[in-house]
Amino acid sequence: MNSFKSYSKYYDYLYQDKDYNAEADFLVNLIKKYQKNAVTIIDLGCGTGKHVKLLAKRGFKVTGLDKSKEMIAIAKKDSDLEFILGDIATFKLKKRFDVVLSIFHVFSYLTTNEKVIKSFLNANLHLEEKGIFIIDVWHTPAVHSQIPEIRVKVFENEKLKIVRYADPDVDSLNNTVDVKYQLNVLDKETLVEENITENHHIRHFSKPEIELFAKYTGFKILHTQELLTGNSPSEQTWGVGYIMQKVPLLAMPFSFLMELSTFYF
Repeated sequence: MNSFKSYSKYYDYLYQDKDYNAEADFLVNLIKKYQKNAVTIIDLGCGTGKHVKLLAKRGFKVTGLDKSKEMIAIAKKDSDLEFILGDIATFKLKKRFDVVLSIFHVFSYLTTNEKVIKSFLNANLHLEEKGIFIIDVWHTPAVHSQIPEIRVKVFENEKLKIVRYADPDVDSLNNTVDVKYQLNVLDKETLVEENITENHHIRHFSKPEIELFAKYTGFKILHTQELLTGNSPSEQTWGVGYIMQKVPLLAMPFSFLMELSTFYF
């Protein structure tokens, strides 16, 4: 899949309405609540690095990781922070972090159980003892009750006009949604038009699924909520956040230890 390839150079334009500062403040409060002494963070699926940079400004030592070389190139521009090209399921760093963070539905791009398990295990391997793991994912009850539909988003300034069409195709059997993105971009200065098509294969998760993945990859769930509001999950909650803590080695299931040894060695 070529998600966020050509799309990447227009990504920040399309999400310029996101309040990244408010999101960073919310994340800081969440981290302080569940890991008050946290200093180091790795942001998995960091995209163009907005959260990484804002969390760094708030005093954390932050590393960003993304598998899109286009996104990483944008993140590195005019920044001396650490941004790494890598896959969240397979990257290997010779250090551990107090917090592993992966938000804005990054884990919903993991559409197979194998990829989810490997990514959970890898997060565990890169966490300090009792470190916390924060993710958010598309929420199955909301997808079933609201049913994804065609949406159009427009961005326009003095130089560009971008129209993005999102056309979803729901696969109820596999809990996935194939979203076809069509971007029509007009450069107002040159009058050159660019048309981009990308397919994003996205999975939604129920709470019991995440509980199962957590239990058998060495985590316990501390709290579940809509990340940026704190509201309890419901059929109206499109994205649900899970705050998990790494379980001490002796408390881990034997099946996890066997899987971990295979994965690590």
